[in-house]
Amino acid sequence: GRKEGGEEGGAGGERLAGQEPEEEREGLIEFYGSYQELFQFFCSNTTIHGAIRLVCSKKNKMKTAFWSVLFFLTFGLMYWQFGILYREYFSYPVNLNLNLNSDRLTFPAVTLCTLNPYRYSAIRKKLDELDQITHQTLLDLYDYNMSLARSDWATLSTRKRSSRSLLHHVQRHPLRRQKRDNLVNLPENSPSVDKNDWKIGFVLCSENNKDCFHQAYSSGVDAVREWYSFHYINILAQMPDAKALDESDFENFIYACRFNEATCDKANYTHFHHPLYGNCYTFNDNSSSLWTSSLPGINNGLSLVVRTEQNDFIPLLSTVTGARVMVHDQNEPAFMDDGGFNVRPGIETSISMRKEMTVRLGGSYSDCTEDGSDVPVQNLYSSRYTEQVCIRSCFQLNMVERCGCAYYFYPLPAGAEYCDYTKHVAWGYCYYKLLAEFKADVLGCFHKCRKPCKMTEYQLSAGYSRWPSAVSEDWVFYMLSQQNKYNITSKRNGVAKVNIFFEEWNYKTNGESPAFTVVTLLSQLGNQWSLWFGSSVLSVMELAELILDFIAITFILALRWFRSRQQLSPPQPPPNSHDNTAFPDEAPGLSAPHRFTVEAVVTMLPSYNSLELRGPSRDGEMGHE
Repeated sequence: GRKEGGEEGGAGGERLAGQEPEEEREGLIEFYGSYQELFQFFCSNTTIHGAIRLVCSKKNKMKTAFWSVLFFLTFGLMYWQFGILYREYFSYPVNLNLNLNSDRLTFPAVTLCTLNPYRYSAIRKKLDELDQITHQTLLDLYDYNMSLARSDWATLSTRKRSSRSLLHHVQRHPLRRQKRDNLVNLPENSPSVDKNDWKIGFVLCSENNKDCFHQAYSSGVDAVREWYSFHYINILAQMPDAKALDESDFENFIYACRFNEATCDKANYTHFHHPLYGNCYTFNDNSSSLWTSSLPGINNGLSLVVRTEQNDFIPLLSTVTGARVMVHDQNEPAFMDDGGFNVRPGIETSISMRKEMTVRLGGSYSDCTEDGSDVPVQNLYSSRYTEQVCIRSCFQLNMVERCGCAYYFYPLPAGAEYCDYTKHVAWGYCYYKLLAEFKADVLGCFHKCRKPCKMTEYQLSAGYSRWPSAVSEDWVFYMLSQQNKYNITSKRNGVAKVNIFFEEWNYKTNGESPAFTVVTLLSQLGNQWSLWFGSSVLSVMELAELILDFIAITFILALRWFRSRQQLSPPQPPPNSHDNTAFPDEAPGLSAPHRFTVEAVVTMLPSYNSLELRGPSRDGEMGHE
């Protein structure tokens, strides 16, 4: 019994002395104790190639350095490639897709103008007066006596008796010559000089005449036409309903009209008047049922025989004989200055078309607009959004804001009126100044107006041949003169023929698709990762885990350092606090604290072996007793 009890006591003594450690239990969350332990565990267990070499070669410092440099160099090169991929992805590149479609084609709208500005009966008197002033101006500048085209015009001596208001404004904007080198105005009493040494133009001044500039031209023809057009626009602007007047005569301009071998009628066209291009007719617009062309070729398109002989024309405004034609979409206005071209008289012009549609990606891929609703420019045209519609609307709005009136060639904004020097004295000066800023993009119209995301274009190519031929012109002109009593005074220059048709049945669609999607980006990133490290997505998660563990260890070590700093620094007594109860007998003059000495007597217990040795002797003594 004592032996067992002794053994138990011995075991208890050993546990008491701490000679046998207690079994450790694994906690729910274990963490690394240092950075070295963290990186050693990562390099030994990661699936990233090359990381294990850092641990295996730790006894060879040269190999460790070599693999460390190689590892981080490869790591840097991989992320350099990542940067290139991300930059390409966020540049939003596109692929161009070309599709060839075969279907029944909707025939476009065709606008044809006479190139003969019409003399409105309401302004005929003022135009005659302007012509008389222009004739006298040409006589003064060039000694040219222009023959009068109409017998009922007054003689040039009646210029002084013409409308004083018109004469006053013409004298305010005179046509002058200037020296080519320094642009000095020619004096009134200067001697006769070589006219090749001068530029010709007209002077435009501000309202108070403090600032003037000379709109000069190297060609006298261009200068006279521009100067005449300027006054012609002012005369038209004085008529509030000039654009609504319909003095056209379709039968005297269109001799024959056929589409798909069927005769056209008045339901197939609409009319409008252009100040410079005269009477214009638009075929196949939205006002009628749209034409469709199921087959290509000259016999399945639009064929027109038009009159090109000038009738009651304005010679100082129009210097071209023929007609002007433009092909455009139904929902787009006809800008004859931009996309039109002239048809020569006595010539058959065959125009072949190829339809082409362009569909762009919006949003981050390009700055195109779907319908113009996100463009900061009001659409003044009753049509869908196009870039040219936006640019012209932008100029007109700036014109109204800066000059106080609207340019006659563009639509009228709400609440505005057209420019007229009887009401707006210096609008010409303001217009040409604004036009120079517009062309230099100071107004920002070219920046504000973006391309539409979807647009339709027609690629045109023309061929020419003499019409009618020398052997057939007699009977052709005879039949034309007998039909509806047409009277053609100039046969060769009196008519022209135009054929407009599709060249082929197919039409091309240019579309855009994203060249770099999220799937493509992930694929490229995976390729680069596999190239440099030969790992997978899980390896990326291992690296993310390493970063998170590194941040956690840094936070724990910082927290321990902060706590150790707090424990080492002694607590400071609060200011103005004195406790005299702890040491009541302390003298006030003593500055040093009392020292206390504590002595401890430690009695060591006998060990287990010593108790075993002393046991028999105690038994003997007891037996002896």
